[in-house]
Amino acid sequence: MSDSVGNMIRRLGAAVAIISCALLLESAQAQDTSTSSTTAGQATMTTEVRSATIVYVSGNDVVAKLDDGTIKHFVVPDSTTVNVDGKQLTVHDLQPGMTVTRTITTTTTPKTVQTVRTITGKVWYVNPPHNLILSFPDGSNKQYNVPDGTMFDINGQKQSIFNVRKGMQISATIVKDSPETVVSSTKTLTGDAPPPPPPATPPVVGVLLIEAPTPAPKQVAQAEMPKTGSYIPLIGLLGLLSLGTSFGLRAVRP
Repeated sequence: MSDSVGNMIRRLGAAVAIISCALLLESAQAQDTSTSSTTAGQATMTTEVRSATIVYVSGNDVVAKLDDGTIKHFVVPDSTTVNVDGKQLTVHDLQPGMTVTRTITTTTTPKTVQTVRTITGKVWYVNPPHNLILSFPDGSNKQYNVPDGTMFDINGQKQSIFNVRKGMQISATIVKDSPETVVSSTKTLTGDAPPPPPPATPPVVGVLLIEAPTPAPKQVAQAEMPKTGSYIPLIGLLGLLSLGTSFGLRAVRP
C-alpha cells in the first residue's frame, strides 16, 4: 500500500516536473531575446568663455564685475578651485582685482542604438500589408509593422503576409533603431593675479594744500615791416613837418 502510494507520488512529481519544463520551454521560446549595438555619429563642440573681475571677497561670498559690466554676487563653495599661475586657489585665496575666466566646453554626440530581437508568438491579428499583432503565453499582445517584401516561413515555404492567418506560430527577427543624443560638458576656471598695489601715499604734515597748475606763458605778437618797406617815406614825412613848423614860426613873428 505504502509502496504504491510512494510510486504514485513519484510519478506525480515527475509529471509535474515535465509539465513545468514544458511551460518554461514554451515561455522561453515566446520571450524576446535581444542584442543591441551603438553607433556614434560626428560630435560637435561649443565653447563659452566668460570673464569677471573680483570686487569683494568675504568668506564664501564673492562680488564680481562681469565682462558685460554688471555686478553679481556669488556663493562659491570650498570645493571650487581657480587655476592662477599653475596654483589651485580656493575661494579663500581670492583677492579683489583678480580676473577669473570660466570656460565651458559642451560636447554633443548623436548616437543610434540598434536592437535586434528574436521573438516567437502566435498570430492574434493580421491586416496586410503592414500590420501584425502577436500573442504571447503571458497574455500580452504586441503590434508590429511589417516592412515591404517581408517573407514568412509557413509550412516550410516562404510566403508573404497575405498568407498569414490567425493562430499561426510566427518566429521573427525585430530590428529597431533608437536615436539618442549624449551631451557632456567640462568647466575650467582660470585666473590672473591682481596688479601690484600703487606706492604708499606719504602722511599729511600740517595743512593739506593743492598746488594750482602754472599757467602757460603768453606769446605777444610783434609787428614786422613788410619786406619791401623802407624808411624813406618816414624821412619825407618828418621833413614836411619841419617845414610846416618853420613857416608857422615866421608867421607868428612881428
